[in-house]
Amino acid sequence: MSKKQSHYIQLDFVILIILFIVVSLLAIFNAQQLEQYAGENFVLKQTLFFAAGIAVLAAIQFIDLDQIYKSSIFIYVFGVLLLVILHFSPSSIAKEINNAKSWFTAIPGFTLQPSEFTKIALIILLAALISKHKEKYVQNSLKSDVLLIVKIVVITIIPVVFILEQPDLGSSVVFLFIAGVLIILSGIDWKIIVLLVLGSVAALALSILLIVNFPELSQTILGIKPYQIDRVLTWFDPSQQTGDDRFQIDRSLLAVGSGQLMGKGMSSLQVYLPEAQTDFIFSVIGESFGFIGGAAVILLYFLLMYKLVTLGLKSYKFSVFGSFLCFGFMSLLLIHAFQNIGMTIGIMPITGIPLLLISYGGSSVLSTMIGYGLVYRVAVECSRQDDYLFK
Repeated sequence: MSKKQSHYIQLDFVILIILFIVVSLLAIFNAQQLEQYAGENFVLKQTLFFAAGIAVLAAIQFIDLDQIYKSSIFIYVFGVLLLVILHFSPSSIAKEINNAKSWFTAIPGFTLQPSEFTKIALIILLAALISKHKEKYVQNSLKSDVLLIVKIVVITIIPVVFILEQPDLGSSVVFLFIAGVLIILSGIDWKIIVLLVLGSVAALALSILLIVNFPELSQTILGIKPYQIDRVLTWFDPSQQTGDDRFQIDRSLLAVGSGQLMGKGMSSLQVYLPEAQTDFIFSVIGESFGFIGGAAVILLYFLLMYKLVTLGLKSYKFSVFGSFLCFGFMSLLLIHAFQNIGMTIGIMPITGIPLLLISYGGSSVLSTMIGYGLVYRVAVECSRQDDYLFK
């Protein structure tokens, strides 16, 4: 293997993605035995999704970061355009699934969720925006900091408006979280950051109090749906709620708890869970492999996010754009893992957010692999820079 070829073998990223694929396929294989969708081979489909994702990841390695940087606005516009088309599409092209119009469903047996790809498009544009801003404003000022915040907020709100109309509150939170993390990491004055954090926490607390105490009024003020209110109420006070959300959290807690320390092993699930292969895949892991298996999955996410943070810090000196691609992708993984795992153990409200790189789903797998390919490309460029510096 030549020196040039060796840059493309980022062993830590290769090992991590292999581990995620193995965990995903094992968990989905176990979830299939619940036979919620009889006759469906989710393992085979997930394998094909990962194969397509790896092909896309490999293709991205032939694209320079500078080309992605220059194309960032077009990628973002394309992502938003998908959401606009989805919004105006008739039910024959995009029918409602689980109370939300979030998927293109024109092809039988195949669905496409545009918001998953728009998340990656948003990360790319925000990374480019922050990079351009830092290049233009070498010295921070109140004016430049406020200008950057306004730009980030506007770019983020545009897709969020269409996603809230689906309605998909969970994905909207993901978009806002990514923007929030990148604002914090963009070097803005800490006093402004403190004000933003305090304001966000206060707004969130007031929203929850409004939903809990005045659920009907919250529909008008916050524009949320009755089933979303039920989810918040179930999370806030589970003992007082009934219905599907209460059933889901009860079954999830039973599954995770029954796994105990070591789990029940392969093909030994006993607790029925709706959407076990997607939303509640961590519950399947908890029942199958116990506390040790669940902790191992959390450790796997920690290792990947730690790698992304260290890569982002390391690449900052030669590519601010590449650095913020890493930070943006890290924030995407963080909010998905925290929300999904949190809802399965009752500390977060139930949403349709998947456990990235593990939950079944073509859109989430392909979009996440695109993000993985981008940060892998940053790692390749970083390796090349190190080689150049030490020649």
